[in-house]
Amino acid sequence: MSIPSSSKAFVAGDRSILGFSSLAQLSRGNLLAEVDLHRAVASFKLRQNKKGLMGQFLTPASVAELMAGMFDRLDLPEIFLLDAGAGIGSLLAAFVTKVCQQQQHTSSLRIVAYEIDPFLIGYLRQTLELCARECQHVGISFNYEIRETDFIEDAVKRLQLGLLNNTNPAEFTHAILNPPYLKINAHSQVRKLLRSIGLETSNLYTGFMAATAQLLKPQGEFVAITPRSFCNGPYFCDFRKMFLEMMALQQVHLFESRQEAFNDDVLQETAIVRATKQEQKFSNVIINTSFGANDDYIMSHSVPYADLVHPDDKEQFIHILPDKISQQFVQQMALFTCTLQDLGLTVSTGKVVDFRAKNYLRTNSEKNTVPLIYPVNFSDGYIEHPKITKKPQAIVHRAETKNLLVPNEHYVLCKRFSSKEEKRRIVAVIYNADRFDYAYVGFENHLNYFHKEGRGLSYTLACGLAVYLNSTLVDSFFRLFNGHTQVNATDLRKLKYPTLEQLLSLGTEIKEQFLSLRAIDELVENKLLSMSNQSGNNPIAIKSRIDEAVQILSQLGFPRRQLNERSALTLLALLDLKPTDSWQLATSPFMGITPMMEFMAQHYGKTYKPNTRETVRRQTVHQFLDAALIVANPDDPSRPINSPKTVYQIEASALELLRTYGTEEWEKSIRTYLASIETLKKQYAQEREMSHIPIIIEGEIKTLLPGGQNILIEKIINDFAPRFTPGGKLIYVGDTDEKFAHFDEAALVDLGVSVARHGKMPDVIIHLTTNNWLVLIEAVTSHGPINPKRKKELEVLFRGVRIPLVMVTSFLSRKTMVEYLAEIAWETDVWVTEDATHLIHFNGEHLLQAYQIEKNKTS
Repeated sequence: MSIPSSSKAFVAGDRSILGFSSLAQLSRGNLLAEVDLHRAVASFKLRQNKKGLMGQFLTPASVAELMAGMFDRLDLPEIFLLDAGAGIGSLLAAFVTKVCQQQQHTSSLRIVAYEIDPFLIGYLRQTLELCARECQHVGISFNYEIRETDFIEDAVKRLQLGLLNNTNPAEFTHAILNPPYLKINAHSQVRKLLRSIGLETSNLYTGFMAATAQLLKPQGEFVAITPRSFCNGPYFCDFRKMFLEMMALQQVHLFESRQEAFNDDVLQETAIVRATKQEQKFSNVIINTSFGANDDYIMSHSVPYADLVHPDDKEQFIHILPDKISQQFVQQMALFTCTLQDLGLTVSTGKVVDFRAKNYLRTNSEKNTVPLIYPVNFSDGYIEHPKITKKPQAIVHRAETKNLLVPNEHYVLCKRFSSKEEKRRIVAVIYNADRFDYAYVGFENHLNYFHKEGRGLSYTLACGLAVYLNSTLVDSFFRLFNGHTQVNATDLRKLKYPTLEQLLSLGTEIKEQFLSLRAIDELVENKLLSMSNQSGNNPIAIKSRIDEAVQILSQLGFPRRQLNERSALTLLALLDLKPTDSWQLATSPFMGITPMMEFMAQHYGKTYKPNTRETVRRQTVHQFLDAALIVANPDDPSRPINSPKTVYQIEASALELLRTYGTEEWEKSIRTYLASIETLKKQYAQEREMSHIPIIIEGEIKTLLPGGQNILIEKIINDFAPRFTPGGKLIYVGDTDEKFAHFDEAALVDLGVSVARHGKMPDVIIHLTTNNWLVLIEAVTSHGPINPKRKKELEVLFRGVRIPLVMVTSFLSRKTMVEYLAEIAWETDVWVTEDATHLIHFNGEHLLQAYQIEKNKTS
């Protein structure tokens, strides 16, 4: 429930009526919030097997907003938008929202949305009606058409009709799409249709992209979220040539996590591509990288167009290099010019497809069987066989299986598939024939094996090749140009390799045990790269050091959300540890967030956008503080935590621990540290407690961490509550340090709702018993106000409450309030501590009436 609304917004007291030009200025975000609720319901109802069949992954609001925000030209007099696979309309809703937010509005917006799923079309129609209402608020002429037909079929028909009539079928100024991901059979009708417009492709998503591009007007803008797989490989060569001839790439946004974009079972690495329909290419292309769509910690890198797509590359590979270190990996790999053919070698996929050879497979070795090797048999650089596993460990050797086997000689085996979050994409081992007393061996189909005309390699060559393939250099290079989880034989054939002499030189270093990754990288550095004389930071050392820091955080028990590059770089900055420094050289300087980011850019080649500082503080530094890994303001404990002068320092015992990393003392040291960490946490908690802000709740003294939003929360409790909610019951008080300082959960349950303690709670909740209202208050210091999106979240969170909700945003100053004024939602109130006796009220009546009564009493 909410307070009844009226058509205007008033200011209590002597303020004048707020002069907003339209409802849309305060309602922005409501559209997307409602559409995203529909998406969540639709996704739940769609059967999982249907999603896989149709290639459907509905776009979350966070991704849709990110994509809509990438367009440049949203102020054209007339905009004609194409959404080729609209789903429930999340993308076009985000686009409409963005257009309505422009200072100079377009006069006309038309949308064509394609969708063939009857279940989704109902939602899509609702979304477009909401879009029409949004445009009406700001005076934009809006019309739409839902085409309930197959997009490829309809697009091809329109394109062919244009050719027949000698007319240009291109009509759209903008296109936004999340195309279906679905393999298409070589003999299917869709494949034939795409061939008719000059495209040979194996996946539906590239067909959607190509047809969409052809329907764009010159200078038309294109934004799509797709797998990265189109950027390389032979399967998408025709598509790249067609697309890049028509379109000029402007921006690519990558996601570190394969699952964060859609929160679904998406195996492909995902990218958002922005391009303009023109032949002339831009001088530079922006490559942005974030963990997920909600992550505002964005690494940004500009690359020359010629580096992204090499002009003389016949296959038109798209080289997405997210940072300077990636460029250095490419430069180092350019030192190697040998192909497998030059080396007299080749790589093939394992011949045993287990479900086809099921009758010949055996759990264990028997008479007339030979070993059968699966990826599960990989172990520390070699093959462990037999192994206790559900996989068969032997295959019958007879005439019917002879063509499935290879001679028992030395080979290098490589996994074809990596698990979703596997650290390495290329995982190679040595198959040492001397360990197996058989004439033949079988390699299962999930493996690739390197051989020489069907026979094995010399043992030294096999060792050298395995070292090279397992190096950080090769793995990092491969990830740059391979956007999926597979390592196909074709991909390995396309790699360049050291000379035969260099590989043999590497192989001589392998003894009985295979090398650690660190030893492999040192060997590759010394034997293969010492001649490169590259200036600047060493990319292998950088990658290895970041991986080490992530491993340390994992061993310290940090959750998965902190096991990422951002946290690793933050730790290294706080230790002032450069890529080639030994861990024994770690120090503990005082360091603020901005110097940390400068350190990352200077020594690790990772340049992040300046406005991402808050993400470092909230999603890494805060967790480091909670774990007592670092301390805040050790030079001045009284300094507020939100002060621009705040500095952080590695805690003394943690520094002592980290200096032992990579030594024989590490394992013992970390066990000792972990055993004492709870005592350390309590000690630092007591020190922080001494400078906490005291508040009195129901006669009991409680404390809040100094600084941050808690300065404002203290004023809400001591100033706002007595004046505007006299006699009210304080149910919840949040805290910068803890999730909450006070929570009367039973009182909230009595009002009809049970809220998880880790839900998105407001900062303060008061039950105003005299009016029987539930007052929800947000304290704005670093986060935003109660905007339409947040209002919707609170309404959903408290939907079980049986009494009216009153929502209040509080600010410390008028200046801060003005920055957020256009975002504040209708039917909410604003309180500023500088004017503690007044409320600004947007569109409701109750508090305004209460103020008028109070004013009459005093006049």
